[in-house]
Amino acid sequence: MDCKDSSGGIVEIYFIEKGNVATIAEASGVVTGLTKASGKRFWKYELPKETGSLTETMTGNVQNGTVFYASELKLVVNKLNVAVRNEIKLLAQNTLIAVAKDNNGKYWLVGRTRGIDFTTGTLGTGTAFGDRSGFDLTFAGSEPEPMLEVNSTVASALETAG
Repeated sequence: MDCKDSSGGIVEIYFIEKGNVATIAEASGVVTGLTKASGKRFWKYELPKETGSLTETMTGNVQNGTVFYASELKLVVNKLNVAVRNEIKLLAQNTLIAVAKDNNGKYWLVGRTRGIDFTTGTLGTGTAFGDRSGFDLTFAGSEPEPMLEVNSTVASALETAG
């Protein structure tokens, strides 16, 4: 069956320091429970339309008998301001776990065992009035297993303090 009801891109990203996640329960590729350290929560970033992406590349080596999954998360934050600058600085200094909400309403967790890290980014004012004044950021990581879907109950509590 050829379904043509899927949309690309991501609309929201949630970040937490990897050390602030105590446990992740998973069944058949779906996160069914997530325990955060006391008082800790995920930080939410809502993305401008059609500016964010999550890509996972599966790589195998026949000679070595290995398979791994490399994730890359790209996001844009519009408008330069010092509060966001300071948040991004902290994100860049930590190993993170991220949950991305796609345009189909599904949530995907990346960085479960090894975390993801900031790899590159720019901040700028643009040149013309119509240019972006803001941040372009990339986070990446490699895992022994593919990214996990996050069930809606767990997703609804990401911003709630543990």
